[in-house]
Amino acid sequence: MMYHSSRTVWSPAVAVLLGVALLFAGRSAAQSPLFESGPIAEDQVPQAIRQAVASPGRPAEDKALDAGRKPDQVMAFFGIKPGMKVADLFAGTGYTTELLSRIVGPTGKVYSQNPNFEPRLKRLEEAWRARLKKPELSNVVPVSADFNSDNLLPVPFGSLDAVVINLNYHDLVWRGVDRDKLNAAIFRYLKPGGIYGIVDSSAQPGSGTRDVKTLHRIDEQVVIRDVERAGFKLAAASSVLRNPADDRTWLVFEHRGTQDRFVLKFIKPKT
Repeated sequence: MMYHSSRTVWSPAVAVLLGVALLFAGRSAAQSPLFESGPIAEDQVPQAIRQAVASPGRPAEDKALDAGRKPDQVMAFFGIKPGMKVADLFAGTGYTTELLSRIVGPTGKVYSQNPNFEPRLKRLEEAWRARLKKPELSNVVPVSADFNSDNLLPVPFGSLDAVVINLNYHDLVWRGVDRDKLNAAIFRYLKPGGIYGIVDSSAQPGSGTRDVKTLHRIDEQVVIRDVERAGFKLAAASSVLRNPADDRTWLVFEHRGTQDRFVLKFIKPKT
C-alpha cells in the first residue's frame, strides 16, 4: 500500500483482495455458495447416468419431461453412482425413482417414499405402484410413510449414500410437515459424507414460504436454513436449471420445465 498524509490509499490488487475477503466474511452460514457451477460437459457425465436417461425402457411421458428437468446433469451433479443405496422422498409417480433405479443398478437399492395418498390423489398412487412393478425396477423398495413418522424409512441409520427430494420440498411446507424432524431423520439415515440433494422451483428472494401453495415455489434461503439447521453443510449449487427470464410470479404448472429452479447439494459431515 502507499501512504498520503493521514489517508490510506490501497493499490488496486490489494483492494480487490480486501473486497473478496469482506464479501466472504459478510456471508451468513445460510446463504448459497458465492458461485454456482454450470452445466457438466456431456462427455463428463458418467456412462451409467447417460445410459439410464437414454434407456428405451423409460416411459415416453418421462422422456418428454427430460428437456426441462435435465436429469443427466442433475444426477451427475449429485454424484449418483452404481451400487449406491439411495432414497427418493415424495417420489410422486416415480420419475426420479426410475432414474435412480437404473443408475444404481442391480447392486444398488432405491427406497421410493410417498406419504399415504388422500383419495383425490388415488390415480397418482396407482401410477407409482404400477411403475414399481416393472421387472427392471426390482431394486426399488416402495415405502408408504408419513413424513412425521418416527420410522420414515426401513433402513438402519447411517446406511444411505444419498437422499433426493425433486421439486417437492415446498409441498412439505403447505402439508404442515415438521421439517426440522424430517431433516434430522434424513441426517441420521445418511452415511457420513452422504449427499442430500434438493431441487425446487424458485420463489422471489425474501418471500419465504408465501408462495408454496399458490405458485408451488419456495425461497431458496428457507430450504438452506432448514437443512443446515439439521447439521448438513451446503457443499455446492448448480445453475443448470436456472432461467433468468422467470420473474417468479406465476404458477409453475403454467409453463412446466421453464421456471427458475435451484439445485442444492448438501453433505453430512464426515466428523
